[in-house]
This record gives sequence, structure tokens and C-alpha cells, in this order.
Amino acid sequence: MTEAECLSLVDTIRSVHARGVTIIWIEHVLHALTSVVERLLVLNFGKVIGLGAPDDIMNRAEVREIYLGAGV
Repeated sequence: MTEAECLSLVDTIRSVHARGVTIIWIEHVLHALTSVVERLLVLNFGKVIGLGAPDDIMNRAEVREIYLGAGV
């Protein structure tokens, strides 16, 4: 996605969620995802390695290593 498409998608998801709809969103554009979600579930080969507030999950060493590269 382009940045403009990403921003449009975020706006659409916020609008749908504001109407009380729960959304399951699989995404690798982390800044888009974390700008919207209240709770984040991170999987690694089907195993849950994080579930909770986006900032808490993204600050976990295991999550950062797997998704952002070793030694991050």
C-alpha cells in the first residue's frame, strides 16, 4: 500500500470500529496497525508471543527480535 492508501484504510477501520464492530486485522504495516488498535495479538509460526496493549507488546524483546530483526 502507498502511504495515502494506508491512511485511507486506517480512517475506514476507525469508522467501522466506531459503530461497534469488532475487527480482526492482519497487517505488517506496524505504524498503521498500532495507530488504531486497542489490543494487539502477535503470532510467530502460530504461537502467541504477545497479547495486550500495542505499546507493551511492541516493546517486548522477543517481538522486536522476530519482527524487526535480531539485535534490535
